[in-house]
Amino acid sequence: MADTGDQEPAADRATVEAVGKLTEALETTEIARGHLYAFHQLTGSADFKVEEAIELLARAGHQDLAARLERELLGRNVLPGRWTFQVVEEYDDAYYQPFRDLERETRELTGGQRHRYEAGLKRARRTPGEPGHEPTPDEPAIPPRSDRVSR
Repeated sequence: MADTGDQEPAADRATVEAVGKLTEALETTEIARGHLYAFHQLTGSADFKVEEAIELLARAGHQDLAARLERELLGRNVLPGRWTFQVVEEYDDAYYQPFRDLERETRELTGGQRHRYEAGLKRARRTPGEPGHEPTPDEPAIPPRSDRVSR
């Protein structure tokens, strides 16, 4: 639910701040999850490059080393019994999804609105009627009045 500039459901300032802090923590977790997916993609790409290196080493006459790399490194687990996709899936199931669910449930304290704290900041910091300060994308920009003092 985006900020429409309308009156929001009642919630005390401390609750809005607490819910905002939990939402901020979830956003940090989203970034961490993105890094975990990058780790997954990069590790997979590295494994395919190892495979290419094995082929090149074998063609260059280094069959023993190529065989050792193939046996010991190609397709190796990154953690005991786990490839990166399993790490990602376990993170999602054990941590990320419960975090999202609890954040969504906690947001009900503020009427379910996402980014309620930031919406309050926007209302407090915008200059009504000033271009670039519209409360919603649907409100047209109003040209600046000539009698305004410039900032």
